[in-house]
Amino acid sequence: MELILSYFPHLSQVQKDQLAMLGSLYREWNEKINVISRKDIDHLYEHHVLHSLAIAKMEPFQPGMRVLDAGTGGGFPGIPLAIMYPEVNFTLLDSTAKKIKVVHEIAMALGIENVDGVHSRIEEYEGTFDLIISRAVTSLEQMIEWSKHLVPAQHWIIFKGGDPMEFRKELPPYFDVRSYPVSDWFKEDYFLEKFLVEVRRKMG
Repeated sequence: MELILSYFPHLSQVQKDQLAMLGSLYREWNEKINVISRKDIDHLYEHHVLHSLAIAKMEPFQPGMRVLDAGTGGGFPGIPLAIMYPEVNFTLLDSTAKKIKVVHEIAMALGIENVDGVHSRIEEYEGTFDLIISRAVTSLEQMIEWSKHLVPAQHWIIFKGGDPMEFRKELPPYFDVRSYPVSDWFKEDYFLEKFLVEVRRKMG
């Protein structure tokens, strides 16, 4: 928890309390439903919470926005971001029902009212969002293809590892693709070669 505060020192007391509760809540639920790998649960705040909050450094959110977290798993990046941005509406979607159960239970335990958990495959889901975010492990091309019907603004921010020169090659030239190294914001070795990739369809 101290790690989070070192990068985000101006959180409210409510936000601090909610973030502090994540550790015990995810440990408890991980014993019942494996939403985080057993070896990774000890690194929850660095590998999952702080990693999720990297998007906050880009400051893409505005009050009232509708944001879809595609392939949220047990709630990342959506739940930490919902704590950080209580005025933004987050829909957390996953095709595994038991993971969405965890999302519902943790949001309820934290008293977060700006989270809606949905059990669905993204390509079958219907809705309208301002932005799609995702830590799901799939290609940029596949994520865009599956989800483009949900985001009229054609705006995505995707967590990726690897070579940013390759990200550009995954999409047709009518997309603008920009990569942001997470290591520019967070100094831990874990974030080396981890990126946020912002994709927008070029206008005209």
